[in-house]
Amino acid sequence: MKTLISFFCLILLLACKKDIAQKTVENNDSTSYLDYSNKDDQFTGGIKMIPIKTSKGTFKVWTKRMGNNPTKRVLLLHGGPGGTHEEFLCFDGYLPNEHIEYIYYDQLDSYYSDKPNDSSLWTTEHFVEEVEQVRVALGLNKENFYLYGQSWGGILAMEYAFKYQDNLKGLIISNMMASAPAYGKYANEVLGPKMDPAIFKEIMHLEAKEDFDNPRYSELLMNHYYTEHILRMPLDQWPEAIHRLFNHMNPNIYIYMQGYSEFGITKNATLKNWDVTSVLKTIEVPTLVIGATHDTMDPEHMKWMSEEVKNGQFLLCPNGSHLAQYDDQKVFFKGLIDFINAVDTDSF
Repeated sequence: MKTLISFFCLILLLACKKDIAQKTVENNDSTSYLDYSNKDDQFTGGIKMIPIKTSKGTFKVWTKRMGNNPTKRVLLLHGGPGGTHEEFLCFDGYLPNEHIEYIYYDQLDSYYSDKPNDSSLWTTEHFVEEVEQVRVALGLNKENFYLYGQSWGGILAMEYAFKYQDNLKGLIISNMMASAPAYGKYANEVLGPKMDPAIFKEIMHLEAKEDFDNPRYSELLMNHYYTEHILRMPLDQWPEAIHRLFNHMNPNIYIYMQGYSEFGITKNATLKNWDVTSVLKTIEVPTLVIGATHDTMDPEHMKWMSEEVKNGQFLLCPNGSHLAQYDDQKVFFKGLIDFINAVDTDSF
């Protein structure tokens, strides 16, 4: 009997030690994730101004690292062109809890980075090479590098993957179709007619006159289109970070590449004919495509994209729009986190 009691005591002791060890590991992981000591960016709180070599000289772009994880590091490509990392600030509410490292990044000519204001640099080719230089500077590689692109950032992420997918561990294309003409067709033939006919007619009238600077044009878009398809909340409830994003937008690069209109890319904008539908099948890296029911982008097209790439998955945010990380937050982040963890554990 004494031997049996001793045996059970031994089992209990080992279980307690295992529990303590597990808690120690978890605590050490947490400490490690938040520990910036002995890192070259500790002094700046994770911020690095990375030199980018271009045909017009060397300029610096702003990045900020959040957390530490040697196998899960996500570089965030913002929209626009000419937007900022501020559209991703809500990631702070979810990714740290999962010990996922992520890196904010303002592209050249965006608010926190240098602004040479040289349109010869406003090409997909330039921005792909810019991302590659950022990757090298941050030590991102096949063992840890997830590239996330939203809207215009989705275009950039696809273009990067076409050239440099051997550097990627995972790819996330969020709220972006693979064809600018198809995006314009969807906006004009599907989303526009869903609006109040009088409002849509007035918007089209102003666009026909190219009266884009008319305050009425912005008023109509903000109150009748953006609150339905960009962020599905009343304007006075939009997060402060999104108001900052709009205030910090660089209109010069946005108009040059995207144009004035939200109903497709206007006639002289450089992305007007961009279309990569025929080459999506060359992307072999694990890929998550995120769409939303109320997005400016066609969710059915984005589902098709996830089936066209070699190793894809589709996440639909049923209550979301173009900024689904805010208006369908729980679905968005669960899907994003599950994808990153699945790729990391080779269970995707």
